[in-house]
Amino acid sequence: MGPTPLNGKIALVAGATRGAGRAIAVQLGAAGATVYATGRTTREKVSEMGRSTETIEQTAELITAAGGTGIAVPADHLDRDQVRDVVARIERDHGRLDILVNNLWGGNQLLDFGTKMWDVDLDRGLRMLELGVKSHVITSSVALPLLVRNPGGLVVEVTDGTAESNQGFRENFYYDLAKNGPIRMAFILGEELKSEGCTAVSVTPGFIRSEEMLDIFGVTEETWRDGTKKDPHFAISESPVFVGRAVAALAADPDRARWNGQSLSSGQLAKVYGFTDADGSRPDAWTYIAEVAVGGADRSAEEYR
Repeated sequence: MGPTPLNGKIALVAGATRGAGRAIAVQLGAAGATVYATGRTTREKVSEMGRSTETIEQTAELITAAGGTGIAVPADHLDRDQVRDVVARIERDHGRLDILVNNLWGGNQLLDFGTKMWDVDLDRGLRMLELGVKSHVITSSVALPLLVRNPGGLVVEVTDGTAESNQGFRENFYYDLAKNGPIRMAFILGEELKSEGCTAVSVTPGFIRSEEMLDIFGVTEETWRDGTKKDPHFAISESPVFVGRAVAALAADPDRARWNGQSLSSGQLAKVYGFTDADGSRPDAWTYIAEVAVGGADRSAEEYR
C-alpha cells in the first residue's frame, strides 16, 4: 500500500456506482479514507440507466481492496429522506464528514444532441436538471451541516467541462444547464464555506473512458486505442483513475483552500500535484480540445499527454 494522507478522514461520494464517481471513491480509499459510496444500482436493483454490471457494492469492495474502508449505501439523492438517512448514518458512525463529492448524474440516456430546446420533450429535459442539479442541491443542503463542524472540509462538484470550456455551446439546452450548474454551485459554496474554514471546487475529467464510454466505442480499457478509428480525438481520452487521483490529491493538500471556488480539471491538477493516469501519462484533454479539436491546430494528441 502507498502513503495514506487521508487516514482517519470520512468521505461521502454521492454517485459512486461507476465512472468518475467510482474512481474517486477508490482513490480516496487508496489514500486511507473511509468512504461511503452511494448510488441507485445495487446487486438487487438497477437504476434507470439499465447498467447492472456496476454496483455500489463492487465500488465498496474496490475501496477496501485499495487500502481504505468502503461502505456501500443505496440511495437516490433526489429523495431527501434517503439522503438524510445516509448523513445520519455517517454522523452516528463517526460524528464527522471531511469530504463530500457530488458526482450525481445518470442522465446520458436522456440526451438529444442536435435538437432545439423547444423540440426536446419537456419531461426529459427537466429530468436531466433533476439528476444533474437538484440532486446536488439536496445532498449539499443535508450534508453540509455535518461537514462544517470541523474546519478543513472539502466539497467537490464533479461536472463535464471547465468554466472556460463551457463558455461555448454544449449542444443541448438542458445538458448545458446541468453541467454548468455544478461549476456555479462550487463558486457559491466556496464563498459561503470559507468563513467556516472549508473549501468548495468543481472538478472535471477530460474525455473519460468510463465503462459506458468504452461500451459505446466497442473497446476495453486494454484496447481503448482502437476507439480512435471511430473518433480520432479519442486519442486524448483518460481513464477514470486520472480524475480519481485528482480529487485525492486535492483532499490531501493542506493548502487546498487556494483553489476555493475554482473550476479545475484533472489535467490541470496533474501538472500541479504530479500524479499520472494509470498508464503513466498526463493527458491534458481540455487544452487539446480547445487548440486541436475546436481550434484546428495541426498537433497530435500525444503532444498533450
